[in-house]
Amino acid sequence: MPTIILQGSQLNRDKASSIVQRTGGSLKHCAHHYKISGSNNVSAKQLAGFRAMADFDINLLPTGFDPARVKLLITDMDSTFIGIECIDEIADFANLKPQVAEITEAAMRGEIDFETSLKKRVSLLDGLDTAALQKVYDERLTLNPGAEQMLAALKTKGIKIALVSGGFTFFTERLKARCQLDYTHANVLDESNGKLSGKVVGSIVGAEAKEAFLRQLCAELNIELSQTIAMGDGANDLKMMSPAGLSIAYHAKPAVQAAADVAFNYCGLEGVLGLLDCE
Repeated sequence: MPTIILQGSQLNRDKASSIVQRTGGSLKHCAHHYKISGSNNVSAKQLAGFRAMADFDINLLPTGFDPARVKLLITDMDSTFIGIECIDEIADFANLKPQVAEITEAAMRGEIDFETSLKKRVSLLDGLDTAALQKVYDERLTLNPGAEQMLAALKTKGIKIALVSGGFTFFTERLKARCQLDYTHANVLDESNGKLSGKVVGSIVGAEAKEAFLRQLCAELNIELSQTIAMGDGANDLKMMSPAGLSIAYHAKPAVQAAADVAFNYCGLEGVLGLLDCE
């Protein structure tokens, strides 16, 4: 039975009712969202038309996705779980933010191979004092809106939470402790005598590694891929998102929005609760 989830701070019953009039089905107001059940078969073109006129998120859940079976949420870090691109902010302390940010944007759009782009960006940080990392964490890193609400609800439901990043362990490990996350995986920045060397230690955590991490966690938890949710914003998240039971494009690049099952463009991370049909 088709299910459509409506979410966003601008959403109200009148707006929800206008959607159900076009889709058919029954409308239910839940704590975090409106749900339309038993709607007519809505085409991708119709859904795009609804979204173009709305100031809230409209998402059709994929057939076969069962919120009650979800056991793992895996999310990208930069610009998804947190509100910054850490490497861009680190580069700001070397007066190189515009140059690094330009490469970051191109990589997230899929215009540059991620591994190549990361090596290039990290090389520009050669000689930077490692104290800049702590300053970025203390002064610039913020969780994206709705993160605390999402985390609390997932933990109540017994859903494991994994943070995976093409960024750096300096940030993922601190976020793991701060947010009581279950798993993290990211790149290790090489350093010597309090300075960055401009290199990454070991193999790079890119698109393939993110997907492999998802599959590894499924094996460890003895769950199926259909019991997972994967969320990201950039091209290097697509391989991780593809096999998941539900993929979420979070305020994402166009290519990611086109490939994902659902997209958040108005709501924050609390939107996950609507997709899980939390009351």
